[in-house]
Amino acid sequence: MICIDKENCVGCGKCVDICPGNLLTLKNSCAAIRDVRDCWGCCACVKICPRNAIAYQLSADLGGAGAKLFADDSPTKLTWQILKTDGEKIFLEVDKRQSNKF
Repeated sequence: MICIDKENCVGCGKCVDICPGNLLTLKNSCAAIRDVRDCWGCCACVKICPRNAIAYQLSADLGGAGAKLFADDSPTKLTWQILKTDGEKIFLEVDKRQSNKF
């Protein structure tokens, strides 16, 4: 499930442009999701957000209820950060040059 931190959102609209389901919109200069139940969970908006204002909230079977998934995207690597409810942070780094090799 996608969640948006309105405090961190700067209303750049990158998430609106990238969402393949056309589910995101800008309301009062802040990202908003039309209906979270329609989200495919592709995380395109999570990866594109320059302020980590959008996270994917993980279910219990994907890392613990309430844990949130953020991403930092650069030209050569994608770093996923899982922030658990107890404050623990887990980082997963993907080399984009090798990611489609397998």
